[in-house]
Amino acid sequence: MTAPTTPSTQDALPQVSLSALEHYAYCPRQCGLILLEDAFTDDAATVRGTLMHQRVDTPGNRGRGTVRTLHALPVWHDGYGLTGICDTVELHKDGLILPVEHKSGRYHPSGPADVQAAAQAMCLEEMFQRPVPEAVIYSAADRRRHPVTVDANLRKHVLQLTDAVRTLLTTSRLPAPAADKRCRHCSMAIGCMPKVLASTDRYQRALTNLYHLDDRDEPQDNDA
Repeated sequence: MTAPTTPSTQDALPQVSLSALEHYAYCPRQCGLILLEDAFTDDAATVRGTLMHQRVDTPGNRGRGTVRTLHALPVWHDGYGLTGICDTVELHKDGLILPVEHKSGRYHPSGPADVQAAAQAMCLEEMFQRPVPEAVIYSAADRRRHPVTVDANLRKHVLQLTDAVRTLLTTSRLPAPAADKRCRHCSMAIGCMPKVLASTDRYQRALTNLYHLDDRDEPQDNDA
């Protein structure tokens, strides 16, 4: 695996949304269908999530005791080329900055939601110029807040996924279907047809031929 791109090499490269990181962490093909083909499909779970975010993502700030709460806060990291919106950011009196990502479903430790929450923390660090070592995932399914430690390994994973999504955007190559248990919970399974495509040699040959033709179309270096 290649090393994550450093901030100095990010100039003029496509920016990556925080939501795209979560989609790619769940399934690269799902992310590709959304970014390259604008093919997002709703199901009951995504509709619940949309309705919940409509309640949460009303821009503004509120006070509650010693905590100031910001909603629908735009965030970014110019160095890493990240951009997005935080559902909620808590500013505590003791200086703690805490991003809170809201999810309608159950929380899965070390899952894709952790990536999105960690990326939010990294953006907030850049914007506020102070450490953000922790984030929170609020699960509406169990009505609990689940803390996420934004450690070195999770930060590295965020940057690796950022590079992967940026490569997807620059090459426009749709990843192969996963055809595993993730597909049972994916709203895009019907349009993706993972089991049909993954089990056919014709599909694999088509991918190989397509990418081979793309490579042949690239300008050749006459000095080689």
